Amino acid sequence: MTESVRQVSENDQLRADIYQLLAALLRRHPSPELLQFLASLEIEANEDNEMTKAWLALQLAAQQFSSEQLEDEYFALFLGVGCGEILPYGSWFMTGSLMDKPLALLRNDLMQLGFEREENVKEPEDHVAALCEVMSTLILEAPSYRQLAFYQRHIGSWIIRFCEAVSKAPSAAFYATVAQLAKAFFEMEANEFEQLSLGIPVNCPGSAELQPATSDVETQAELLN
Repeated sequence: MTESVRQVSENDQLRADIYQLLAALLRRHPSPELLQFLASLEIEANEDNEMTKAWLALQLAAQQFSSEQLEDEYFALFLGVGCGEILPYGSWFMTGSLMDKPLALLRNDLMQLGFEREENVKEPEDHVAALCEVMSTLILEAPSYRQLAFYQRHIGSWIIRFCEAVSKAPSAAFYATVAQLAKAFFEMEANEFEQLSLGIPVNCPGSAELQPATSDVETQAELLN
C-alpha cells in the first residue's frame, strides 16, 4: 500500500481482523494453533444475531475437528484431483470462467494501489483469500472510498453466492460453519458500505471509483490513478 497509515477505529480493527481470519481459513486448512484459538474464543452468547450464531457454530466445529481431518476437507472442497467442489475465484463467480476480464481489472487495480504479488503465491489474485487480505489492508491503511470501490468492484457482487455454495458443498462440515460466518459478516459489510457510500460527497477525490463498473478494463483501471 502506498497510502499513509490512518487512525483506525475499534470497529475497523475488528473488521480487518475478521477479514484476516477468513483469509487464513480460506487460503489453506487451519493449523492446530488456529483451531485452538477458535475453540477458545470468548463469545457474547446473549446477543441473538446471525454473527453470534455463526461464531458459536464455528467455535463448536473447531472443538470437534482435527487439523488432519480438515486438510482432507479443504482438499476436497477447494483443490480436488483436477478440480475441487468449489472454485474460490472471483472471476469464476462473476463470469463462469477463470482468468477472465475481472481478473485483468483486479490486477490493474492492485498495481495502482501498490500491492505486489508474492513470488511463492501460485493462485490467481482473485482467490477469495487474497481478496480478504487486500480488504484487511485497505481498512487499516486506505481512505474509506478506496475500501468501498474495491469491495464493490471485486467482491460485493458474488461473495454471498460463494458462501452459499460452500455451505451446500457435499464435503463441507467444518467449512459450512466458516461459510456461515463469512455470509453473516459480508451481509454486515454490505450494510457498512451502503452507509459509507451515503456519507461520501460526490466531489470527494476518488469518488468516481464508486460509479458502476463498465466492461472496459482499461477505463476502470484509470479510476484508481
